[in-house]
Order: sequence, then C-alpha cells, then structure tokens
Amino acid sequence: MNRISRAAQSVSRLASRQLARKNYSTQAGSSQPSFNWGAVAGAAGIAAGVTYFVTKPSNTAVVAKKEDDDVGRGIQKVLEGASLDTDFSQKPKYGGEEEFKKALPEFIKAIGEEFVSTDEEDIQFHGWSNVSSSNLDTLPFGVLYPKSTEEVSAIAKICHKHKLPMVGYSGGTSLEGHLSAAFGGVCIDFSNMNKIIAIRPDDMDATVQPSVGWVDLNNEILKQGHRLFLAVDPGPTAQVGGMVANSCSGTNCVKYGPMRDHVVNLTVVLADGTILKTRQRPRKTSAGYNLNHLFAGTEGTLGLITEITVKLQPIPNVTSVAVQQFPTVHAACQTAMDILKEGIPMAALELMDDQHMIWVNNSGYAKREWEEKPALFMKFAGASEETVAEQVKVAKEKAAKYTESPLHFGRDQEEQDELWSARKNALYLALAAEKDGMKAWTTDVAVPLSQLPDIVMKAKESITEAGLLGGVLGHIGDGNYHAIMLYTPEQSEIVADVVHKMVDQGLAAEGTCTGEHGIGFGKIEGLLHEVGPVSLNLMRTIKLSLDPLELLNPGKIFTDDAIQQGLKTLEEKKSGKA
Repeated sequence: MNRISRAAQSVSRLASRQLARKNYSTQAGSSQPSFNWGAVAGAAGIAAGVTYFVTKPSNTAVVAKKEDDDVGRGIQKVLEGASLDTDFSQKPKYGGEEEFKKALPEFIKAIGEEFVSTDEEDIQFHGWSNVSSSNLDTLPFGVLYPKSTEEVSAIAKICHKHKLPMVGYSGGTSLEGHLSAAFGGVCIDFSNMNKIIAIRPDDMDATVQPSVGWVDLNNEILKQGHRLFLAVDPGPTAQVGGMVANSCSGTNCVKYGPMRDHVVNLTVVLADGTILKTRQRPRKTSAGYNLNHLFAGTEGTLGLITEITVKLQPIPNVTSVAVQQFPTVHAACQTAMDILKEGIPMAALELMDDQHMIWVNNSGYAKREWEEKPALFMKFAGASEETVAEQVKVAKEKAAKYTESPLHFGRDQEEQDELWSARKNALYLALAAEKDGMKAWTTDVAVPLSQLPDIVMKAKESITEAGLLGGVLGHIGDGNYHAIMLYTPEQSEIVADVVHKMVDQGLAAEGTCTGEHGIGFGKIEGLLHEVGPVSLNLMRTIKLSLDPLELLNPGKIFTDDAIQQGLKTLEEKKSGKA
C-alpha cells in the first residue's frame, strides 16, 4: 500500500472514531469552515506527512501502566531523546486510576456520556505524538471533549477534587513532548470548541474557540469579503489555542512577530475551575500586569485557554515571492542579515539548506529542478508595485556579493504559491524521505542576528560529523533556525547528542534553547542553563501560586528533580568536570 493510501486510511479511521463528537459541532451550528488543504499545501507534501500526525510507530508498544493508584511514579523514556533522567516518583501526589473511576460519573454528568472516552485507541492517540521528538510511556486515563468554557470549568473542578492531572489538546502538533500525560489524569480535547465566535473587520480582530485552525479562520475572513488575516502561520494543522499556549510563530514572524503579540484577550480556566478573562478588547493597555503574556507560551501549565481574541492584519496590496540559491548556508545567512540591516521590511525571509532542496527535488513536489544548494525564500510585500520593486532591488544588490545565482520569481499567484509551498511543507517533504524504521527529530534554536551565520554552519557540521541524514532551515529573518534529522533506533543517542550540542552552541552565543517549539519535557535542562536558577524559581513560584497542586500539564517546563539535575550540571561545568 502506498504512502498516500495509508495516510487516507489513517485519516478515515480517526474521523470514524470521532464522528459522533464532531456531529455535535454541526448540530450546534458551528461557523467553522472545512479545512482547505489546498490553501496552504499541495497534496504531495501533505500526503507525505499525514501518517506522521495520526498514527503511532508500529514497532513501539505504548500501554498505560496500571500498577497502583499513585500515578506519581518513575517515568521511562520511550523515545531516547529526553533531555534528563527525570524521576517524578515522589511529589506531588496525584490521583490514580481508582480515583479516575470515582470521578468518571461526575465527568459524565458534567459534559455528557458521549463526550467522555475511555476507548483504548482514543487514549493512545491522545497520549502519544509521532510529531514530537520525545514521548513518555504513560497515557491519560481518559479523554474528555468539552463543548464550552463552563464545561471546561466543571472538568477542572472535578479534577481538582480528585487530584487528577489535566493536559489540554487542540491541534496536537507540539514538538517537545507537551502532550505526554506524565502522571495519567485526563486529556481535555477541545475539538468540539471549534467555533469562530466573531469577526470584527472594523476593529481588526476576531474571537475564536481554541480548536479553530488558523487556516480556517483566514479562509472564513476572506469568504466574508474582508482583506484581513491572522498573520501567524505555523504548520497548516495548528489551531489557535495551542498556538497561544506555545506562543508559536512561522514564516511571517520577521514582519509580524510571534503569536503572543497577536493576542488581544484570553478566557482561561484555572486549575481549580475558576474562569478568568485577561482584559477587555483594546489594541493596547498599560493597566496592570500583562496577563495575556503570562499565559501565552506557558504550554498549558498555568491554565486552559478556552477563548481567544486575536488581532487581524491587512493583507498587503502587492506581494512578490522569490527564491535565490547560494554556495553555502553561511553566504545565504549573511545575505539575509545584510538585507535586514538595510531596513527592508521583509514579509518573510526563510532558509532551506542543500539537503532540504534535495528533498524537494526527490519528492517531485516542485515543478522545477533546483540546484542542490542552500536557498533563501523571500517574500516582499507593500502597498504598491513601486514599493515592492524597491525592496527587490535592494535584496538583489545585497545578494550579488555572495552568489551569482539569479532570483527566481513567481510570475503570478499560482507560481508564488508553488514556490512558497516548498518552504511551508519542508517538514513533510523531509518525512517523505524516511526509510523503514527511521524516525524524525526536529528541534529549534534562536540566536542574536549577528551570530546566526556561524551558528547555522556549526549545526550543519554537527549533523554531518555525526553521520546523520538531516538539514537546517528556518526563520532566519529573526535568528531562528530549525534542524530536521532522520535517524534509526541505533542512532538515537547520536541524534540526542547533536541536539544537545546545538542547544549548547546557541546558549553560548547568547541565544535560546527554543525560538518557537517550546520546552515541554524535552528541553527542561536547556531552560535552566538559559535563564538560570533565580529566573526558573520565579517561574516555579508563579506556577505554584496559580496551580498549587500542579495539576495542569505537570512534568513540563520544569520539575523539582530537573532543576536539581540542571544545577548539578551547571556546577560540574563551572568546576570543569563536565
């Protein structure tokens, strides 16, 4: 059976399992339009990636352990990429499966029996993420499908009573183990909260529930005749709730910034069921603490986001897309830095190295054959043809210093979409190169702009020296690069070492261990090394003030044991032992 057929069957099985729950949204009059894959990605790239999102590896057994009532037990890493040998065996103490069974009638009463699932396949699907570089072998005890903020609040109150952990779930595309149920508990799937509540073109904002996809929102805005859009553009299956929880970004970030900058207000359910609204609907305010920024990027550890008002941006009158190739990634990165220093307001400025261009060619996805060289994908935008032409002129002048290759332009909208989709589908095209038994690891690091050319070269060298099949790409317009590496089970320790090396190199250059993927449990030690124990303990204090029982996505961002391990590593490095 070919890859496209397997992908179609996987999607069909998932759709069948959740049909009854999805029917609720239709009956309730959801304003969410159907997802239009064609608006973002071509069939080849998507088909290559669908199975990655919706199926688990056949050679990996993932069965919830059922030894006792105390779920706070030691956790084994299933994927060998976890950053730490973290032991969660002591505290806090959570309710186990017996406590979940006691809570089950209360969940059914609160949200309806058809929206409470203990189906093994459903649990496995929600507790294991093939898109994540790291997973745990523990699963939630059940999956809950609330339909409103009030139902989420009711769920939280029940979980608080029974000390059951809660893990929120919207698009399911997080990459650092965010969705793993470290201590059992429940997965709260927001798929029935997928309504576009309001689009306000005069205010240039929209209010949505967490499981509205950003692509769907933008399609609906255009359908209503408004030249506005939510400018943050991560992977095409991402949904707004998870986008805020992770403060993601995307190819548009060099012009528009990360997701947290696009939040007007949030409705959040706290660990004890309290419903909080962060603020009203002005474009800016200096009234008190910025609670939007408090919750954005906290990966569901402080609250469950149930409603989001987002800023909308005008769609530029004129857009031009171009691709230019370079002899080295260093030359491509240096060109990007020179363009930015000229003050050109690039709409997007993206890198794909030679390996990614090889994957593009091998996939048959592109209509042209590219040279096996690194490429800059550039998007210019402005109010007029003259404005865009001036931007292109400056970019050409800067690139001429580093390459003799021409700029390839999309002559019309179709060609522009075709050029740009190669970058947007880079992950899927890499996954299409997987051989039997191989897995993919994707990671990201961000550094100050001046450090980027050298850091990207070091990352390339690390991958090559390790003998791995992989490449670098990313949003280099704001100093953020990604690495995608394919590896066999025998290479799992090697790829983990390469990731740690990339993080260390980024931190040494005054960068961050993650520009947009987040911490999860995969980069806990990296966070400590980045911000230090004082800042991390302040984060911990905030966490405990809002969630003293540590019920919200526990085991993510930091744990007591991880902090202690990280401090030990810092001391060893300081003394020269590490």
